[in-house]
Amino acid sequence: MLAKRIIPCLDVKDGRTVKGVNFVDLRDAGDPVELAWQYSEQGADELVFLDITATHEKRKTTIDLVKAVARQVNIPFTIGGGINEMRDAEILLNSGADKISINSAAVRNPQLIDDLAKAFGTQFVVVAVDTRLVDGKNYVHLRGGRDKTDIESENWIKEAESRGAGEILLTSMDHDGTKNGFDNGLLKKINDTINIPLIASGGAGNQQHFVDTFQQANVDAALAASVFHYGEILIPDLKETLRKNGIIVR
Repeated sequence: MLAKRIIPCLDVKDGRTVKGVNFVDLRDAGDPVELAWQYSEQGADELVFLDITATHEKRKTTIDLVKAVARQVNIPFTIGGGINEMRDAEILLNSGADKISINSAAVRNPQLIDDLAKAFGTQFVVVAVDTRLVDGKNYVHLRGGRDKTDIESENWIKEAESRGAGEILLTSMDHDGTKNGFDNGLLKKINDTINIPLIASGGAGNQQHFVDTFQQANVDAALAASVFHYGEILIPDLKETLRKNGIIVR
């Protein structure tokens, strides 16, 4: 039985870590380098660093910031935002990333998943999917949840796996920022159809929500931002709660 992973997500805009409700109304949650160091000290299993402005404003992930964060952490570290081609991925790897996360670019050019997996190995490629329920079906959304596509999320996730994605990071846009819990029904449905790790994202508000998503959806990892950034949940406390509930953590 593999240990379940706890992953703080550092959403970065203009070099600062931010977190909003449903990806709008961002508020400042601190210096990403400082936060990254705190999390590695606290016992986070991994970190995700997303330049949430990169895709929207056509700007590349801030390489200097990535290097600074990478210097501070000794845990696996995923970077996303503005990765549109092989060269982008290569630069990020060389800057200290352990994995890269692709979202919009993969939907626009699915072959990118194959190419990245072939060049760097599947374990390097995380495909992030922002999903929202529209008329009873879950559809992939792009540009930070701004643009709906006609692609059903479940179909896209299966295709991403077949093309070489090593992990899926699934964010429920309906739950994101609400602090009402993860979308465990959808997560379980997706998890039952794929054979690669699934990371739950969107909706964490308290420790019980993490217990619920591991128990009900059996996801491999759970990601959150604001509850960690503002100290509402401390990672050592969360891991103790998970252990008490029979969930294996590092």
